Amino acid sequence: MSEDYQPPKRQAASSIGRWAVLFALFSIASMILVKYFKSGFSLPGLSSIRSMTNTDPDVTYTPKEMNINYIPADYRSPVDEEDAMVILSHPQRYRRDFDQLIYNFNLSLLRHVASRMNLSNEIKANLEPEYQKHHPYYRDLYYNDFVALKDTTDNMNQLWYQNDGASAVEVLNEVASKYTCSIVNMVIMNLLEGNYNAIGNKVDTPCGIAMQEGLAPMIKRLEERAAIDDFAKAKGLLEEKVEMAISELATMEIKDRKGLSKSLKTKVWGMDVSSTDIEVSAMSILKVGFKLDNFFDISLNDKTKIVTVTLPEPQILSHEVYPKVDKLDVGWMRELQDDDFNRNFNLLRQEFRRDALDSDVMDKAKQEAANLMDLMFSPVVNSFNKKYKLQVRFKKQAAQTQELSAVEG
Repeated sequence: MSEDYQPPKRQAASSIGRWAVLFALFSIASMILVKYFKSGFSLPGLSSIRSMTNTDPDVTYTPKEMNINYIPADYRSPVDEEDAMVILSHPQRYRRDFDQLIYNFNLSLLRHVASRMNLSNEIKANLEPEYQKHHPYYRDLYYNDFVALKDTTDNMNQLWYQNDGASAVEVLNEVASKYTCSIVNMVIMNLLEGNYNAIGNKVDTPCGIAMQEGLAPMIKRLEERAAIDDFAKAKGLLEEKVEMAISELATMEIKDRKGLSKSLKTKVWGMDVSSTDIEVSAMSILKVGFKLDNFFDISLNDKTKIVTVTLPEPQILSHEVYPKVDKLDVGWMRELQDDDFNRNFNLLRQEFRRDALDSDVMDKAKQEAANLMDLMFSPVVNSFNKKYKLQVRFKKQAAQTQELSAVEG
């Protein structure tokens, strides 16, 4: 009986079996955990074991990361500024051209981003086909938003000047800023098919590159063109309104008072036999300004960014003299004539005008005119482009010589 007893061997076999089961469970759990941390998907109980097979359609793969080496690249805009301003000013009339303008511009942004990211030729070749999938609805978004915003700004235009070009560019910038990032991110990321590590020169997001290196420079060029076009349209209107509304621009008024004493002698055979004394005083009101109906000019220099308003030299616009006889003693042999009074009044008038011309009244008139022109036209200039500055000049002419000649006469 002692030879048939085997309990210890069965215990050993049972112990080995338990360890085998535990090892298998541990292996399965390890594989599940490794798969979980790699893919990031949830583990809904035991069903997650299915995801460990490569043929399972529910498996989520993590794309391989790419290293993108950014390189310098110059943006080349396909937009002709002159044609673009015509299209943007009349989008309804040139709807097809508007769509083509948006297509060319967005495609140029995508190509610039691809060049900066140094993407492969294969990816660059697929940019246009990929964008063509999205252009039909983006062109409608651009057009509808642009027309709606432009109609709003057109209703707010001032009657004194034309700034529809500048308004159109401002609206385009607003609409393009709204959609550029979504277009670039959608097309570029779809072609990359995964995450990427950015290295190299001037690293930025695809959206940042498109906005800062593509959209901003194009808008700047269009603003400069719009300023020139708007000014050309507004120049004639401005000059006409100024000449009609302000034919004479009086900037200075001088009030003065003078007196004159005159003694008239009557002689007989060389001897004074009678004397007449006259004392005359006068109040003078003299206005100095500019005859804008004779000359007024506005010009723009797009290189120096200066708008120049040119006025004629200041001159005396009006001169009123109010005389008064303060003393009149008429001699017994003297009869006063009208010429006696008129001659004295004219002497006073000449002295008033001579004093005005010899003073700094003309320089003060110029300064007042420059301040007034700045007040009137600075808002107009700023509506064209905030980089433009206003300056006032005066056309040289013989205004003062003419005044002196009139005085001497």
